[in-house]
Amino acid sequence: MIPPKYRQLTVSRPIYSEDLFKEEYEKVQRHHKTMLDHLKAYFSCSKQKAKSVALTLLPIASWLPAYRFKEWIVQDMISGVSTGLVSVLQGLGFALLASVPAGYGLYAAFYPILIYFFFGTSKHISVGPFPVLSLMVGAVVNNLVPTSINATDVTLNERRVTVASSVTFLVGIFQLGLGILQVGFIVIYLSQTLVSGFTCAAAVNVLISQLKFILGISIDSPSGPLSNIWVLRDIFTQLHKTNIADLVTSIIIMIVVFVVKELNDRYKAKLPVPIPIEVIMTIIACGVSYACDFENIYNVDVVGTVVEGYQAPVAPDFEVLKNSVMDAFSMAIVGFAIAFSVAKVYSIKHDYVIDGNQELIAFGLSNMFCGSFKGFAASTSLSRSAVQESTGGKTQLAGLISALMSMIVILWIGFLLYPLQKSVLASLIVINLKGMLMQLREVPYLYRKDKPDCVVWIVSFIASVLLGLDIGLAVALGIELITVLFRTQYPRCEVLANIEGTEIYKDKKDYACVFEQEGVKIFRCPSPIFFANIDFFREKLTAAVGFNPLRILRKRNKALRKLKKLLKKGELQVTSRGLVLANAVVLSESEDDLNPEELDKPVNCKDFPVEINWNDDLPANIQVPRIYLHSIVLDFSSVSFLDISALKGLKALFKEFIRIDVNIYVTGCDSYIIEKLEQCSFFDNEIKSSIFFLTIHDAMLHIQETHPQTTRVFKNINFDIHFIKTSKWLGQP
Repeated sequence: MIPPKYRQLTVSRPIYSEDLFKEEYEKVQRHHKTMLDHLKAYFSCSKQKAKSVALTLLPIASWLPAYRFKEWIVQDMISGVSTGLVSVLQGLGFALLASVPAGYGLYAAFYPILIYFFFGTSKHISVGPFPVLSLMVGAVVNNLVPTSINATDVTLNERRVTVASSVTFLVGIFQLGLGILQVGFIVIYLSQTLVSGFTCAAAVNVLISQLKFILGISIDSPSGPLSNIWVLRDIFTQLHKTNIADLVTSIIIMIVVFVVKELNDRYKAKLPVPIPIEVIMTIIACGVSYACDFENIYNVDVVGTVVEGYQAPVAPDFEVLKNSVMDAFSMAIVGFAIAFSVAKVYSIKHDYVIDGNQELIAFGLSNMFCGSFKGFAASTSLSRSAVQESTGGKTQLAGLISALMSMIVILWIGFLLYPLQKSVLASLIVINLKGMLMQLREVPYLYRKDKPDCVVWIVSFIASVLLGLDIGLAVALGIELITVLFRTQYPRCEVLANIEGTEIYKDKKDYACVFEQEGVKIFRCPSPIFFANIDFFREKLTAAVGFNPLRILRKRNKALRKLKKLLKKGELQVTSRGLVLANAVVLSESEDDLNPEELDKPVNCKDFPVEINWNDDLPANIQVPRIYLHSIVLDFSSVSFLDISALKGLKALFKEFIRIDVNIYVTGCDSYIIEKLEQCSFFDNEIKSSIFFLTIHDAMLHIQETHPQTTRVFKNINFDIHFIKTSKWLGQP
């Protein structure tokens, strides 16, 4: 026996058209907000709204008073110290990507965190240098200050720092402006597939840029399209100049760090904190380099003098701002997209809310502040954020402590890094690219599951590697929008049929036990209908029904005109058997006297003495295509919107079918769309609002009642719908 909670519930109701449903169930009249209403609400002021805005713009005011000091402070300190050690090394290393002296990377690891601490909404991301962003800054620096210019090392470095900090300031302006304009949603246009392909390409770019440090050779750093090809060409032509000390050091560093990182991943549940292998290897490498005097004996390139203390803020160079607008905008979008996607992962994991617009404001202020103090663009690093979260960080207080680690190095112990080989930093950068490079494994999966997404990934990757990250991002976004356009412009349309004994309708190609009622076609287009796909919709519908209604209409009007002409000449007689020719006359096909505009009007048989059956043989060898379809049901349940072009196209198409005596019914249409049709005068004396029904089955039962000549009717369905609460007991005796 079926338990009570699983017993069948029967719902019996009439056949509902939209008009009948509105008559029986009165719709609540509610006010739809206009643009003016939204503007009034946005600019209105109250004490509660002022408090809400203040807490939104300064999130620290909401989370700091609720801080559980005794429970969280130890975990935040451990997390901050662990993250800070990684942050210092990444700051030094990513400065090489930005083409500025290594010490300035410490500024990028310090200043952004201070601002984000007050204005950010994520509790777990580690703000600071990010390899993709650093590489994009480096591309601008190399473009505006090439190494080939005639200048001393000091002057060259100062100019490069000025360019990097000015570009960073402009990145902050763009992010702050987007945040104030409340357009944080812009990140949704960068799909996960696009970001994956782009970041994987960025990892390849980073890898290529670090080969010269790993090999210890000196080459120029060109920028722009195909720059990676020229870099690889220069590397291969100078391969014989490889510095063996740098190469051996790099290999040892990469092997040891890779092995220990794998052990950290494997035993992360047993380790209280991950082994800080990067820090350990950096200290060892620094000591060995100093003890063995690698700089003088083996002529290796070392970090050198690290800037000590903090420098006064400087204004950005307006010439640089003018020449780097597009690059800065690309960096602003990429930096925010990466940071927001990482922050979103941790917010879901730890169940709190992040605000995209406030994140834009926070990163905008962070980059403006950092750029003013000679740092370079900041976002978040995936590896640093993972360390901050996995070591137990609870709030951005952990980030503040990590910034203090950078401050200690800047103020007191930076001089100890003087003998550190740049090849060591390059090796640490390369080994940390593993996660981004492993995204290549997504290509086979995407190819099997979603080929358009696979195309987006491959194009994003290839364009970003060959053309540079800025142009590559633009190309990737263009390809993504094209794939979206193709998906909506060419949707998979279906002809539906009834699953026998139910009120369910499915694609007739997918099921064997389906019944397609004679004289009826049910057509579904699972897409918005708009200017770009209205012609496609028409083509698919005419292909489904098997004829072009406009062609049939014109043929019938021509045939009627010929019959009237024969009747007028007395060559056609009306008898009990129908129309009979008085003489063996066959009309020519000359149509010189026909007006094309008359052909598209409804077939007017009112003044003709007999009713014409267009599926019978007509006299005088007059040929008109026969059609045996009397009704078309359009399932609009998946149509989310119609634009004016689609509305006009549908109206013309509906009239063409109605004029050849084929009824059109629309089901599952959203009430918003019906209101729009009414506002745009869609309905007239030919197209009635009564053609709209709640469901496909409502329309089919209505057709069954209005066309009793149909050879087969639905069996066992009196529109008593049986809803079963769950299917757990299905299949049981």
